Amino acid sequence: MKYLCLVYSQETDLAGLSQTEYDKLVADHGALNDALRKSGHFVAANALEPVRTATTLQVRNGKLSATDGPFAETKEQLAGFYLIDARDLDDALQVAAKIPAIRFGTVEVRPVMDLQQP
Repeated sequence: MKYLCLVYSQETDLAGLSQTEYDKLVADHGALNDALRKSGHFVAANALEPVRTATTLQVRNGKLSATDGPFAETKEQLAGFYLIDARDLDDALQVAAKIPAIRFGTVEVRPVMDLQQP
């Protein structure tokens, strides 16, 4: 089963890291990616550009509107994701607990809905 691990953090916290701390965080994520590939959990992972680059779309009463920025005002912003293949939720949670950015923020784990027609 596939699970999406949404990585949330405060951009200001990440911006406050020293170059050495930032480089270690990037290296830690690279090491996790390698470990997930070896274990068969890895499907995809990526960091996202800063939230200021987001555009939110909505359709209301048949009209499309676009707004600069994220949909919700929150303390933490969506910073990246891991799409993993796991046996079950417990397996997915064990994988998510290893995501290095969890030291600075939050990781939300959600099963991916299979919309394939039978």
